Amino acid sequence: MGVYFGLPRRRGGEKLLKFTVKLSPYEAEETLFSLCKKKLGAPVKYFRILKKSLDARDKGDIRWVYTVECSERAQPEEIPVYTQLRGTMPKVYIAGAGPAGLFCALRLLAHGIRPVVIERGKKVEERAAAVERFVREGILDPACNVQFGEGGAGTFSDGKLNTQTNSPYHRDVLREFIKFGAPAEIAYLGKPHIGTDKLRGVVAAMRAYIVGNGGEVRFSSRLTDVAAADGKLSAVYIDGNREDADALVLAVGHSARDTFEMLLARGIRMEQKEFAAGVRIEHLQEEIGRAQYGAAYPALPPADYKLVSHAAERAVFTFCMCPGGTVIPAASEEGGVVTNGMSNFARDGVNANSALIVQVKREDFGSEHPLAGVEFQRRMERAAFAAGGGGYRAPVQRVGDFLAGKNSSGFGSVLPTYGRGTEFAPVASYLPKELADALRLALPDMERRLRGFAAADALLVGVESRTSSPVRILRGEDLQAEGISGLYPCGEGCGYAGGIMSAAADGIRVAEALAKKY
Repeated sequence: MGVYFGLPRRRGGEKLLKFTVKLSPYEAEETLFSLCKKKLGAPVKYFRILKKSLDARDKGDIRWVYTVECSERAQPEEIPVYTQLRGTMPKVYIAGAGPAGLFCALRLLAHGIRPVVIERGKKVEERAAAVERFVREGILDPACNVQFGEGGAGTFSDGKLNTQTNSPYHRDVLREFIKFGAPAEIAYLGKPHIGTDKLRGVVAAMRAYIVGNGGEVRFSSRLTDVAAADGKLSAVYIDGNREDADALVLAVGHSARDTFEMLLARGIRMEQKEFAAGVRIEHLQEEIGRAQYGAAYPALPPADYKLVSHAAERAVFTFCMCPGGTVIPAASEEGGVVTNGMSNFARDGVNANSALIVQVKREDFGSEHPLAGVEFQRRMERAAFAAGGGGYRAPVQRVGDFLAGKNSSGFGSVLPTYGRGTEFAPVASYLPKELADALRLALPDMERRLRGFAAADALLVGVESRTSSPVRILRGEDLQAEGISGLYPCGEGCGYAGGIMSAAADGIRVAEALAKKY
């Protein structure tokens, strides 16, 4: 065990010790507490893990790296305080109950503003039943599926909370998740995740809190129109019914295509946004563990990976990697196949899967229309539906056959996890040539970084088309839509986030802007 101490700090007169320690995979975390007691020379009244990450650069000496702090005195919890006294109550609507919408609502409540959250899908318990029915029977509910419903698309994912964005609200997001039932370890893990099984309970608890504190959450309610007077939002239309409104937060998610069309027709400025598309790739989780950790893999959590290749003219990269997970049917429109990845908190499934995606450029869209990227997605999804033979079966091809340029006729060691069933079909039957060619060059390149990644029996399952929004709704420095005050584009669907963490943070940011205005 190697220990590296930082300098003691002082808070309120007492010594607060902070240090970094490395433990082998076979040493218990209780070692940390014992070490604190020894170094303090006194009973430990305060102990906190600040960060935990895995150093696997040397497969012969893999170590957990902890940063901890401790003290012989208890420490007061740092809780933000908000002013809740408010004279007039603005009527604020939030369209969408995903991370951006829910965290926006929670922060508005903290400022004494009671929002109305509208969600086209159903509450998470009923939504899970609708998704299971789709997987089992192939009956798609266009208003309630993996894309739409309480919790947003991230509810049926791995529940990852790591992000490449930098926001002062990230700590607030983690605190809120823990408050509503997420594992406490997400506060310090280097790669925190909740898992779809635990995330559903957290989302339901958030809803109960919003309603219990004066907010309103309406399910099976769709934003169908907006109205403005003198450049200011005056009303929203919910399922065709007008309701006066002072503000509307657009937290609609990246698949709200009809909402984008409505807003464009109302003159809301938006622009094309580049994204990425490709396939889901599946491996045996055990093989990924061996490749990443060597002989130590049974003592460590299910291994993940993150790969990028520049072997082709377009960047190819992995995204939303799900250790021990499944590939799920994620369509929201009839006649299209969409795939996504999902893991439970334990990540104990046989297969690992990840999006393997290629940069899509504006010139690929074939039009200058703001929603041309949506049509580009639709073409791939419909082509995948046809390649799968209908019934929302997914087209699948073995990696070895894809690289050899031949059709697959049977599975090897890796069996697909996609619940609706699969049909053998070449990747080129649904992906544009530029994307398929880039994958063909990238796979051997990624194999050099992760042994077994391009294994012959690995599977390519299509199509992964909803990685992010293909449109950005323009907003100014005050976070309001250009041309209409009181309208706040927010989160991933409007082009300002890329995952649960960044979407939640953007929701809080918009709530703060609203609180200052009203």
